[in-house]
Amino acid sequence: MFAVALLLTLGIFAFTVHRIIGFFSFTRKTFPVRDLGRRFGIMMNIAFGQSKIFRRPVIGFFHALVFWGFCVILMGSIEMVIDGLAGTDRALKVLGTVYEVITASGDIFALLVAISIIIFLSRRLFFRIKRFEGIEMTAATHTDANVALTMILLLMLSLLGMNTFYFERQMATGNPIHGAFPVSSLLAPLISGLTPPALNALHEICWWTHILLIFIFANMLPYSKHFHVFLSVPNVFLSRLDPLGKLPNMDSITREVKLMLYPDDPAMTAEPVTDAPVERFGVKDVEDVSWKNYFDSLSCTQCGRCTSVCPANITGKRLSPRKIIMDIRARMKEKGPGMVKNGREYTDNKSLLRDFITEEELWACTTCNACAQECPININHPTIIVDMRRYLVMEEASAPGEIKAVFSNIENNGAPWQFSPEDRLLWARDLEIRIR
Repeated sequence: MFAVALLLTLGIFAFTVHRIIGFFSFTRKTFPVRDLGRRFGIMMNIAFGQSKIFRRPVIGFFHALVFWGFCVILMGSIEMVIDGLAGTDRALKVLGTVYEVITASGDIFALLVAISIIIFLSRRLFFRIKRFEGIEMTAATHTDANVALTMILLLMLSLLGMNTFYFERQMATGNPIHGAFPVSSLLAPLISGLTPPALNALHEICWWTHILLIFIFANMLPYSKHFHVFLSVPNVFLSRLDPLGKLPNMDSITREVKLMLYPDDPAMTAEPVTDAPVERFGVKDVEDVSWKNYFDSLSCTQCGRCTSVCPANITGKRLSPRKIIMDIRARMKEKGPGMVKNGREYTDNKSLLRDFITEEELWACTTCNACAQECPININHPTIIVDMRRYLVMEEASAPGEIKAVFSNIENNGAPWQFSPEDRLLWARDLEIRIR
């Protein structure tokens, strides 16, 4: 029975992963993954150390407990899979003292995670937290979060129940207790009146409840905002390593500019010119986004920290950095199956730009990078916003009037101001300058 449940779980999960990989095949290839040592350090600091989460120290502490708890409890889940397939009981007990540390940590964290989840649920159900609201946060989004949190709570309660019934069963039957259970041993006296057969039956019920909830939760995550349980750590590892203020350029455009500025530079004239088709300037739809942009959208925790620090959003403008990232995922979910079936040229007469994200949202961004600085998993929002602006300007010549005036001044005067280049030094005409 366990083998069937495990195979069914892995089969469904493999189907989902294959489907998502198919969507990735339509995104643009961007930066190669290099500097592995530096990336590992960033991952340990931000993902495992939860350094950005602790910027909000109280709620950040409870979130860190949940993350660290999952890391510790993972070992117990692996043991359950071994026991389920081999028919053993506590297969990792051969680890001795290490096993006692693992079980004790798991027992303690089960309680701490349960308390943290109750706090999270209470905040969502009974308190109006501003960053949990917004036009992108629909009723379905809130339900998704509440269901996932409830399942995590049930996972922790079933784990505590399994440990408690195991501890009391071994005590009642005089059999050795493998592992250490500091929390469950305190709960065990509450059920001391039960017979060994009843304790064994209740232990089995908790065991099956816990492992089946893990299987269900694992296959629910890819369709939930909690997909970050799987993807947040690799997303941090794959972070952009450039300074936040540096925006990526298009190589083809950069080359054209350099040719105009330095026409006699041997390095430029020696560079081969390819006959590759002209790529789209910027981003109009999901097939134009980079693989990292799509990975960001799948990893997004929807915590709202980015939107809560966005100066445009704070001053009442429509821009929400969280919505931009969520819209990429939603648009790929809508268009991706059609592209998989009919190829990259498939169109449903809709696009990410305008049907999901408006021009008003894009031009409200000041590219201050507060959102990217605050994001707990290092999503870089301004890059996709600027890429969509790039499409508007370079493909449609669409921009606010003030920006068009700047473009015209640069073209005519070589500067963003409406003054002739010959008049640039008039401000210094009557100045007395002493030269030493």
